[in-house]
Amino acid sequence: MEIIIHFLTLFFFFSSSFITEISALNHQIAALISIKSSLIDPLNSLHDWKLEPNNELAHCNWTGVSCNTYGAVNKLHLANLNLSGLIADDIQRLQSLVSLDLSGNGFSSSLPNSLTNITSLVTVDLSQNSFTGSFPVGFGRAAGLTLLNASSNNFSGFLPKDLGNASSLEILDLRGSFFQGSIPKTFENLQSLRFLGLSGNNLTGMIPPELGSLSSLESIILGYNEFEGGIPAEFGNLTKLKYLDLAVGNLGGPIPVELGSLEVLETLFLYQNNFEGKIPNEIGKMTLLTMLDLSDNMFSGKIPNEIAELKNLQLLNLMGNQFSGSVPDKLGLLTQLQVLELWNNSLSGQLPADLGKNSPLIWLDVSSNSFTGEIPANLCNGGNLTKIILFNNAFSGPIPVSLSTCATLVRVRMQNNNISGSVPVGFGKLEKLQRLELANNSLTGKIPDDISSSTSLSFIDLSQNNLQSTLPSTILSIPNLQTFMASRNNLVGKIPDQFQDRPTLSMLDLSSNHLSGPIPASIGSCQKLVNLNLKNNRLVGEIPKAVAMMPTLAILDLSNNSLTGGIPETFGTSPALETLNVSYNKLEGRVPANGMLKTINPDDLAGNLGLCDGVLPPCNKYALNASGQKRLNTKHMVAGWLIGISSVLAVGIALIGARNFYKKWYSNGSCFGERLSSGGTREWPWRLTAFQRLGFTSSDILSCIKESNVIGMGATGVVYKAEIQSPNTVVAVKKLWKSGNDVETGNRDSFIGEVNLLGKLRHRNIVRLLGFLHNDSNIMIIYEFMKNGNLGEALHEYGYTLKVDEKIDIYSYGVVLLELVTGKRPLDPVFGESMDVVEWIRNKIRDNRPLEEALDPIVGNCRYVQEEMLLVLRIAVLCTAKLPKDRPSIRDVLTMLGEAKPRRKDTNDDKEKPIFNASPVNGLV
Repeated sequence: MEIIIHFLTLFFFFSSSFITEISALNHQIAALISIKSSLIDPLNSLHDWKLEPNNELAHCNWTGVSCNTYGAVNKLHLANLNLSGLIADDIQRLQSLVSLDLSGNGFSSSLPNSLTNITSLVTVDLSQNSFTGSFPVGFGRAAGLTLLNASSNNFSGFLPKDLGNASSLEILDLRGSFFQGSIPKTFENLQSLRFLGLSGNNLTGMIPPELGSLSSLESIILGYNEFEGGIPAEFGNLTKLKYLDLAVGNLGGPIPVELGSLEVLETLFLYQNNFEGKIPNEIGKMTLLTMLDLSDNMFSGKIPNEIAELKNLQLLNLMGNQFSGSVPDKLGLLTQLQVLELWNNSLSGQLPADLGKNSPLIWLDVSSNSFTGEIPANLCNGGNLTKIILFNNAFSGPIPVSLSTCATLVRVRMQNNNISGSVPVGFGKLEKLQRLELANNSLTGKIPDDISSSTSLSFIDLSQNNLQSTLPSTILSIPNLQTFMASRNNLVGKIPDQFQDRPTLSMLDLSSNHLSGPIPASIGSCQKLVNLNLKNNRLVGEIPKAVAMMPTLAILDLSNNSLTGGIPETFGTSPALETLNVSYNKLEGRVPANGMLKTINPDDLAGNLGLCDGVLPPCNKYALNASGQKRLNTKHMVAGWLIGISSVLAVGIALIGARNFYKKWYSNGSCFGERLSSGGTREWPWRLTAFQRLGFTSSDILSCIKESNVIGMGATGVVYKAEIQSPNTVVAVKKLWKSGNDVETGNRDSFIGEVNLLGKLRHRNIVRLLGFLHNDSNIMIIYEFMKNGNLGEALHEYGYTLKVDEKIDIYSYGVVLLELVTGKRPLDPVFGESMDVVEWIRNKIRDNRPLEEALDPIVGNCRYVQEEMLLVLRIAVLCTAKLPKDRPSIRDVLTMLGEAKPRRKDTNDDKEKPIFNASPVNGLV
């Protein structure tokens, strides 16, 4: 009987355990089903998450699910599945879970606090999502947690102090969110921590000295925050530290000498802070240092000789400081040096003679200093040099011949020095060379013929030298040439007539030479030429009519030559021309009075005794040949009817009908008098949209739109100066020409949307839009009035024009980049109502749509072309980040654009290299 009772007891025990185990598994399966139900799975990646009768362990084979030997879920890996939606609270029922990976998805919800109830967690990866809200408190209870990666999200609020209780943590990565406040001092308890990443947030306060007690730390990345104070001296105690990145952290003061104790440190990034003083000599103790970037601070004094003792140094960036004196000679002995950037300091003396001789130098930029002496001869000895940038110094002597055989060169920038001798033969044979800038030196001899054979050069500047030769016959036929400048030399002979099929040329400056002969008519085939400067030469013949009709030509200077004939009537209807100077030639005949010629500065016509009419004194009717006058009159009538054919928005004005136009608009001394009184025509009422508080009304503006207030006229419309008595305001108003495909076809709303978008932009280098005035068929744009210079010099494109230079607003620059790579306008109809190109791209990113579909198909579908376009698109996305602090500097943008290359496979590795590298210098980290 006792045996039976014992048997029954064991039976009930095991049955109870089995039932309990089955019940637990059912709870886990139910939890997984609940998790799936709250997710959005557009790719149906979790299609196999289905119940299977008679198979209680089927869930262990579901996508992303792993189980322990008891069938309990211990791993949930759902990375890179394009998932979004919510994380269900039922996830806490997975009490055996040790590893959770949700990285690389599209989650944009908050993270439930219930997740922290899973105290068995060892690794948690939530990175590369858009999680919002506060970060859950409670992970400190997970005693075995070793990895917590929540980088690249949108978390906000304070860093949880309880994370300091997760004493087993080895990796804590919270980079790239919106955390605020200070770094909790409780982090000093994380004695096992090897990696601490908090960069790219809104953290403030002092960096806690307590972090210096975390003796296991190998990497600290705290940059891109708004800290106070400097680097804690206690960081010198982190003897295992290999990587220290405090860049762009608002830090100041000197570098603590205690950092010299970091003898295994390999990377030190302190750029873009407010550090000052001298570099401590103790830096020479960091014998394993490979990357040192102290750029864009306020360091002063000499570059310490001890830096030259860092035998493993690959990158040395000290630009943008106040260093003086000479460069240590022993820098030339560093055998690993790849990047040396010293630009924008006050350094002097000569560069080390052995620089590049013993190292694989890739990038040398020492521009904007006071260096003298000859350029080192062995810079490309390692066969890796891509960029040599030496401009704005006092280098002398010849250009090293070895550079003209350096096959890896992409840019050679040596302008504004005292370099002498001839241009070495060979630059034209360098297949990767894109820019050759040698302007403002003392170069002599001829332009090498081999430059004409280049297939890669896009920018050539040989201006302000003493070159004495003819232009090579095919120099302007380089297939990728965009800019060619050779002004202020002693060039002779004719301009080569080789412009056919040169679609890329945008600027040609051959001014102030001794060129003779006619202007080649084939120059008119350069469909993208914007600036043509041929002044101060000995050119003869007539101005080719084809030049007057070039579609993008905005600036044309033909002054101080010996040109004859008349001014082509078609200059008045040139679609883009804003500046024309033909002074001091031998031109004759009537000056056309149409388009931009109607308001041309008489000084730009001076010195041509035979010119008359237009803005000049009337012609003497007896001085003109009768047949010539008839021809001019006929051309004048034709040109008058063609004026105003501009593809940019708003009201068309035919100058031949100017008399009726005047009567209709200015009768009884009041602008728009008839229409204001009628009120019933389809063009009314006028609507004024303001981008800020204005002290005037639409009537105030309309009363000033009269001929006496015209201050300019361009390809896109007439500009009026509007002086408003109360409140004593002066503004500029541009009334746009009307083209046949804008208002009538419904594009007016799109244009108004664009102007609204631009009205939000504010920058010291952007002409400010105050508002715009429109009705059903007319549009006028109101700008701040520029006292100096003419408005046309600062305005272009759709009648609003931004001043584009190196200081342009980054956001605006990003919009332009997006236009280029997508082929879309800022407010394209394909986006739908109330959406611009920026939001269109953001939506695609949020929806994990392939960005290739956003690229302009006209450019081509070659893989590498698409990858380069994607690179530019991603740069544009950075430029148009919602928060200004997240946008790169213009220098970073230009660097990224210059370095944008498609990914290539490494010869030693089948894996493709990433398009972007985490390091500030691509390919070195």
